[in-house]
Amino acid sequence: MHYTIDPAQIEAFERFARAWMRLVAAHGGVHHGYFLPAEGASDKAEALFSFESLAAYERYRARFGNDPEFVAADSIRDDSGCVVRYERTFMRPLLPTD
Repeated sequence: MHYTIDPAQIEAFERFARAWMRLVAAHGGVHHGYFLPAEGASDKAEALFSFESLAAYERYRARFGNDPEFVAADSIRDDSGCVVRYERTFMRPLLPTD
């Protein structure tokens, strides 16, 4: 996930991120973390997470808008305005083989 965030709302974005890290893990995924601005002015943040298959990811995505925990996590974003825009990109890993 590629995020454009409101730097004035970084604390809210961190609450949003922690909620989603927990939800991904609770619903079959592995969250590899959020990467937030560290130095200088920046409105960019990234998140990496993975699921064992597209079917597993689709089961997770089916909860959006329905599951109360998912709705609560999204409300952090919506109520604070901490996310200006986001883009979802699907990738496959190429890992070292020894």
